[in-house]
Amino acid sequence: MIKAQAIKSMGFILTALTTLFFCTTQGVSAQEKTSLNRTALLEKKLELPTPNITTKVIRIAFPPAFKSHWHTHEGQGPRYVIKGTLKVIEGGKTNTYSAGEVFWETGELMSIENVTDDAAELIIFELAPAK
Repeated sequence: MIKAQAIKSMGFILTALTTLFFCTTQGVSAQEKTSLNRTALLEKKLELPTPNITTKVIRIAFPPAFKSHWHTHEGQGPRYVIKGTLKVIEGGKTNTYSAGEVFWETGELMSIENVTDDAAELIIFELAPAK
């Protein structure tokens, strides 16, 4: 029962954070737009290790051609590429993601590289066990 409540709570929190992130501050008149355009970018069922989860939203800017060292993050979660193109090596698999794409990071050992000559930016939505 606790797991189901925690999953529902996390789903609500993640949805609220995502909605706040993607909302614009510009007003739109009723004549210009009469309905919202909602597109699911990623959906994943998740069993949380504990009902006590700390969520973080982190924005990272990668300089041109930057490559990280091998590392892990405390929590898994969705990652959204705002700008540029990133090569992600995680769990022995290599994928490339461009602006507007979303991917799921598992928390396994990984490396990430900006494969463009311009800056790249990434938003990390991290779900980690509370300390």
